[in-house]
Amino acid sequence: MTTTETTRVSRTRNSLVSGKFLLASLGIVALLVLSLFTGEYDIFNKADGAAMFAITRIPRTIALVLAGAAMAMCGLVMQMLTQNKFVEPTTTGTTEWASLGLLFMLYFFPAANLLQQMTAAIVFAFIGSMVFFLFLRRVSLRSSLIVPIVGMMLGAVVSAFTTFFALQTNLLQNLGVWFAGSFTSVIKGQYEVLWLVLLVVAVIFWYADRLTVAGLGQEFATNVGLNYAQIMLVGTALIAIATGVVTVVVGSLPFLGLIVPNIVSMFRGDDLRSNLPWVALTGIGVVTVCDLMGRTIIAPFEIPVSVILGIVGALVFIGLIVKGRPRVSAGK
Repeated sequence: MTTTETTRVSRTRNSLVSGKFLLASLGIVALLVLSLFTGEYDIFNKADGAAMFAITRIPRTIALVLAGAAMAMCGLVMQMLTQNKFVEPTTTGTTEWASLGLLFMLYFFPAANLLQQMTAAIVFAFIGSMVFFLFLRRVSLRSSLIVPIVGMMLGAVVSAFTTFFALQTNLLQNLGVWFAGSFTSVIKGQYEVLWLVLLVVAVIFWYADRLTVAGLGQEFATNVGLNYAQIMLVGTALIAIATGVVTVVVGSLPFLGLIVPNIVSMFRGDDLRSNLPWVALTGIGVVTVCDLMGRTIIAPFEIPVSVILGIVGALVFIGLIVKGRPRVSAGK
């Protein structure tokens, strides 16, 4: 590594503990504290207020942190692997495959516990991601818009099959409840599997350099002595695990992995390793803000966070297309 490169890396790493990052962290902590004390149940004047706080508010806030960070980082990883800034689990069909896995368990193994359902969702999400990547290798036109269109097309096919099968087996309502994309049902005893995504986040941090090299293309990764196929396999597995776990516990969080990495890259560039803490922090903030809006707009009722994320994400997606940012060259 040259002196110039070393200086650049040093500046990037030092910037992670800058005043801006600390200020942003304090802002996220404030949002999380607000989330802990937002709700219709009076935890201060009720006899069981402390118990309800521990059973519902704390697990919900932890779920916001884990789900927001994991899905935002998975979006960034998928964008690196596909060399396209318009992809993330909900625009590549990964979430739809996870729902198919859950439907498989609901029909063939109705007595399956949460861990077994999660395992099925992860396996199907991994299969779906591999199908997308294999299909993508057959597509000759690799413009920035063709890639997500291919992913949404595959996801629509899987979703149509899942809906039809659910209708035929009277499981559509069950499936709808599972994938509403809401933190309402997150309580103590039913969210603990989400801690698994913390391991995924840690592995992504550790594997960041290899993922960055893989994002430069198979030929470049092979030339520097890396196993491109292995990196793609590990990256796909990480995406599948996080997507499967979050989908089973929380539901679908549309466009989160799309808008967060793009927002961060607009301000900080495309350095994966230095962007990861910012992506995780921003993902937590976006999910928490959307959840707070869902809890207060029509209180005492709630709007699923997926509805608000879908609206915000769609607007950002359209804005990126209109502005022509980001641009991904076909030769990458």
